[in-house]
Amino acid sequence: MNWIIIGGLLIIIVMQILLRPKQLNNNKEDLEKLLNELQRSFDRIEKNFREDFRLNREESRLVAKDNREELARSLNEFRETFERGIDSFNRLQKEKFAALDERQQRLVDNTEKRLEEIRVTVDEKLQKTLNDRIGQSFRLVTEQLESVQKGLGEMQTLAQDVGGLKRVLSNVKTRGNIGEIQLSMLLEQLLAPEQYEANVHTRKGSDVVVEFAVKLPGRDDAREFVYLPIDAKFPKDVYEQLLNAYDAADPQAIETAGKLLETTIKKMAKDISDKYLAPPATTDFGIMFLPFEGIYAEVVRRSALLEDLQRNYKVVVTGPTTLAAILNSLQMGFRTLAIQKHSGEVWTILGAVKKEFEKVGGMLEKAQKNLQTASGQIEEVLGTRTRAIQRKLKDVDTLSDREARAILPEIGILTEEDEKTES
Repeated sequence: MNWIIIGGLLIIIVMQILLRPKQLNNNKEDLEKLLNELQRSFDRIEKNFREDFRLNREESRLVAKDNREELARSLNEFRETFERGIDSFNRLQKEKFAALDERQQRLVDNTEKRLEEIRVTVDEKLQKTLNDRIGQSFRLVTEQLESVQKGLGEMQTLAQDVGGLKRVLSNVKTRGNIGEIQLSMLLEQLLAPEQYEANVHTRKGSDVVVEFAVKLPGRDDAREFVYLPIDAKFPKDVYEQLLNAYDAADPQAIETAGKLLETTIKKMAKDISDKYLAPPATTDFGIMFLPFEGIYAEVVRRSALLEDLQRNYKVVVTGPTTLAAILNSLQMGFRTLAIQKHSGEVWTILGAVKKEFEKVGGMLEKAQKNLQTASGQIEEVLGTRTRAIQRKLKDVDTLSDREARAILPEIGILTEEDEKTES
């Protein structure tokens, strides 16, 4: 506040000096007087300021003292309150901890009791389950042992069967019978009985017979059919040598076994060519049937061998699948030939049907004319004759239905029947 007053006085003095510059310059006494007055004002202001500052310090000291005393009282009250709170909290905590200890002890006791009960129950269940599982395991082991014994018996039987099959396949005649049986089954499935024959003498004056021969249509009228010889071959021993060489991964053994297989197949093809091919009673080629696809695949892999067999021996090598395809093609050819043979009969039947149809057309035309004549006669009766009768009877009175029925009962009966029909 004092500083504001001092500032205001300074501003007033400066304004007076600025407003009266000439008077100050002309009158030094006034200026000195003004300065003296200003000095006295400063002295008063300084005195007042010192007094105010002293009063402020005293007041601040008193306020600070009061604040310290108030703070001390507040701290004492807070300390007392805090101590009471701490005491109360400690008592409460002790009570809570005591209750918690008691509850925890009861919980531990209950838990131990429950765990003991669970242990007893688990022991009982484990014992029962263990006994059941052990019994089940023993039963399962017993059943498996019985199954193993049964399997061993079956394996022994299978071994005996395999041994028997090996003995059968070791016999050349039996191997040939296996091929013949498979060939016979294919022919029975794909051809009609009259389309092939078994054990056929293809050469005149020779006792050699081919296992099966398909009857193909003859080339001319002099010969009704021509035989296509089919012979089954099964070079088991040579094929087994080749398989063993493949298993051993021995290139030299594979080459040797392959050459032996080619030689054996050529001998078999020559046997078929020399024994069974006799044109024109037979075709100029025969079929060698290999009953297993594995052997056939080995032969097909050797394209030069196939060409040699066809060129030198006129023999075509087939497997089960290939022979089935050939027989299917022959069956389609047989059906086409049958259609061609019966085409003349079909045309004859169509000619007879055409003749009969012409007769039926004439009869229908006559019937149409008769119907037209009858229709004209009916129209004449219904038209001209009816109108003439009506003209003759126009002067006659018409009777009621009851009177007409009384005179002509037959008309009444007919009228009733007509009414019933209309209703």
